[in-house]
Amino acid sequence: MKFRRLGRSGLQVSEIAYGNWVTHGAQIDDGRALECVHAALDAGITTFDTADMYAGTAAEAVLGKALQGRRRESLVISTKVFFPTGPGPNDGGLSRKHITEAVNGSLTRLGTDYVDLYQAHRFDERTPLEETLRTFDDLVRQGKVLYIGVSEWTADQIARAVKLTGELGLERFVSNQPQYSMLWRVIEPEIVPLCEREGLSQIVWSPLAQGVLTGKYLPGRPPPAGSRATDEAGARWVKTFLRDEVLERVQQLAPIARELDLTPAQLAVAWTLQNPNVAAAIVGASRPEQVCDSAKAAGVRIDPAVMQRIDTVLGPVVERDPAKVDSAE
Repeated sequence: MKFRRLGRSGLQVSEIAYGNWVTHGAQIDDGRALECVHAALDAGITTFDTADMYAGTAAEAVLGKALQGRRRESLVISTKVFFPTGPGPNDGGLSRKHITEAVNGSLTRLGTDYVDLYQAHRFDERTPLEETLRTFDDLVRQGKVLYIGVSEWTADQIARAVKLTGELGLERFVSNQPQYSMLWRVIEPEIVPLCEREGLSQIVWSPLAQGVLTGKYLPGRPPPAGSRATDEAGARWVKTFLRDEVLERVQQLAPIARELDLTPAQLAVAWTLQNPNVAAAIVGASRPEQVCDSAKAAGVRIDPAVMQRIDTVLGPVVERDPAKVDSAE
């Protein structure tokens, strides 16, 4: 495993992070989830991503149980806050009340005294930004949170937060967690340049484009049984890419992967890590062997000429519109 520094902080994260969105507490049983987490640890993965709203808070609890007994200092645990976790009017968003109650709930479910990285899962238009930023700053000062970040914020929203934390002398964000893959590059025009200037790294989710970049979805054919496209929890997200024009071009990536002695999945994950602003790529898994396969993408360097070939193959099916940040989750 290789490691990268997160933003301008001193925190080192594994290039491959293990995430449990969709899977833990929903798609797979707790026993299989435990096997996947242990496979991640055996592969050298130290960074684990979750969120309080995944599987209605169950995903955090499953991850906490799976990491029980491991040396806490060796782990980087990240979770997120924003989406509703209950029926009340204050059970969501980024108000002081909800953030304070949410982090306490996350700590209990994860079985830890602190989280290494706490991220605002979306921007909250209804709560004053200063209230949110001061609350995050308080959590750092209390020792409940070590570093803070955001997920799926626009470049303008990140810029506003950076400016305000500077003016108020508050804890600064070190990370952004966006969707990013060969097919979904909406962060490249605006967000990546801003984050490079301001000292934030990307921790990207869905580097496999919901599994499409593995090549298992074939044009003109129904999705394979047991795939995310046939799962109630995951079908909503993968449909963005299930167009024949996309699937036909994805099939043309297989020979490139073979030339590099990589699987299509490894090529896709390694591709995201060629971006120097990316600190880690989050991979999920429903089977331990999937974790092991993805972990082999760490440390892979792809020649610029091969990167250009990939661009040529995918051509017009790549989404680059920065206005589509947050539009696919």
